[in-house]
Amino acid sequence: MRFRTKLDERAALARTARLACLGLAALVSFGCRLDMHIQPKYLPYTQTDFFPDGRSERQPVPGTVARGQLRTDELFYTGRENNVAVDKFPFPITRADLDRGRERYNVYCTPCHDYTGSGRGMIVRRGFPQPPSYHIQRLREAPVGHFYDVMTNGFGAMYSYAARIEPADRWRIAAYIRVLQLSQNAKIDDVPESQRQNLGNATASTEANHAMGQSQ
Repeated sequence: MRFRTKLDERAALARTARLACLGLAALVSFGCRLDMHIQPKYLPYTQTDFFPDGRSERQPVPGTVARGQLRTDELFYTGRENNVAVDKFPFPITRADLDRGRERYNVYCTPCHDYTGSGRGMIVRRGFPQPPSYHIQRLREAPVGHFYDVMTNGFGAMYSYAARIEPADRWRIAAYIRVLQLSQNAKIDDVPESQRQNLGNATASTEANHAMGQSQ
């Protein structure tokens, strides 16, 4: 019995020691957490007498550029070179770029410019000022950098779309505008010879359908 009692006492002491250690660890952890919650810091717009201007916020160092905002490529980010609108693209335009440009154009541009670029979009028909058609001589001869610049900075009643359309997509839209201009002002000689017969068949079919509709 005496042997058992000593074992029980040792077990009880061991349990007490473990509980004490756990309690101490919890107390230390609580103290660390409290220090992290209640720490010397300035809340936004808090005044201070530490800096001469009384502001706790520090002004960025002159010339500081936010991550991802270093825009040294004048052509890509402005559509200009030496402050002159360019008539070239900063990257090769592929079929995928044109498809993307059409998709973005349909989202952002058609409400005013419509799907053909005539300037008779849905909100224009509801009374909004009509933009010029892309197919007038002035805009057919305008450099692509002009369209990029208008999307970036706005023009007339059109506000800037820089916050809505990223730079690469602005170039793709400009490329698609060129496609629309070509589609409305193309000549038969612009069509590859291998496709001219198909074009003729499609035109004949359209005319036949139109004549049939009128006869009915």
